[in-house]
Amino acid sequence: YEGEAVSSAGKVLLATVKGDVHEIGKNIVGVVLQCNNYEVVDLGVMVANETILETAREEEVDIVGLSGLITPSLDHMVRVAEDLEASGMDVPLLIGGATTSKLHTAVKIEENYSGPTVHVLDASRAVGVVGQLLDDQRKDSYIANLREEYDVLRQKRGTKRQGTNLLTLAEAKANRFPVDWAAFTPTKPAFLGTRTFPSEGPGVAQGHHPGAVPARPKEVGYSLREIREYIDWTPFFQTWELKGRFPAIFEDPVVGKEAKRLYDDAQVLLDRIVRSGALEARARIGLFPANASGDDILVYADEDRAEVVARIPCLRQQFAKPHGRPNLSLADFVAPVDSGLKDYIGGFVVSTGFGLEVLEEEFESNQDDYQSIL
Repeated sequence: YEGEAVSSAGKVLLATVKGDVHEIGKNIVGVVLQCNNYEVVDLGVMVANETILETAREEEVDIVGLSGLITPSLDHMVRVAEDLEASGMDVPLLIGGATTSKLHTAVKIEENYSGPTVHVLDASRAVGVVGQLLDDQRKDSYIANLREEYDVLRQKRGTKRQGTNLLTLAEAKANRFPVDWAAFTPTKPAFLGTRTFPSEGPGVAQGHHPGAVPARPKEVGYSLREIREYIDWTPFFQTWELKGRFPAIFEDPVVGKEAKRLYDDAQVLLDRIVRSGALEARARIGLFPANASGDDILVYADEDRAEVVARIPCLRQQFAKPHGRPNLSLADFVAPVDSGLKDYIGGFVVSTGFGLEVLEEEFESNQDDYQSIL
């Protein structure tokens, strides 16, 4: 009511860890918590450990929540836990994201931090977990049960690890993938170096977003209308915590109706994006002279191959395999330096997100969290 103070149920810091730019899941958690009267401090993506610690201390938050989608995020979460421990903090630590799990939280993260550490399966569980952690009547038993559960997971994992048959790195290298390089002739690419491909559309020509590039000839661009046809909708629904495969999910008795509504809303937004060119797709590809050196791939500046501009270390499988099956490494598939062959590697990076910040700012200024996340 007007003039009446509204008390917060608690203050939660949310951050996508360093090295990761995915935040849809984190944003959903933030909205759900805010709807339940929690104050949310959202640090965004690619957040450094120092920033998380400093903000948690300055804002006097009750809980710290870490999010990540890609596998390297798991290691960064461990480091945040270690830094929290070293700083003497003991606020509850929430762990969430597609690559996270209760097992990883128990084995890798919880043992590095004295404060309560909880894996949150999905956004719908966040409010319940936070509520129990901040309830003076329930938190002690909740934390005790959680730690007991995680301890059991660690014990089981320890037993499983004892039975894992790993080779030494030297043994694995000795069982590398066999290639008859004497019988192989590398194909030289049509060009070396990088090429960039902008997208077509009014967003490029009219400069609807900062950093817009001039419109290019049609043959080197990619239309959003064409790219749209390749969207895989199943992961889209999974991100929104709706489990099921597209399009069968629409017939699901539990989530079907909500999935269809979400899908229809997405089509409306996509129509607007394609029509206005609010987003732009860009791609960059690269083809480079390269050779393998052990388990590393050497990338050269040019065909003279005198200057190494990058050394790419490649992991090698180390688990024991049946006779005749090699322990693979990506380096096995690039001709080694001592073969005398001139080999090549390629790489690419793509994004359909240029202009996203402007679109998000519009929705956020209208306090439309749903469209912003969508």
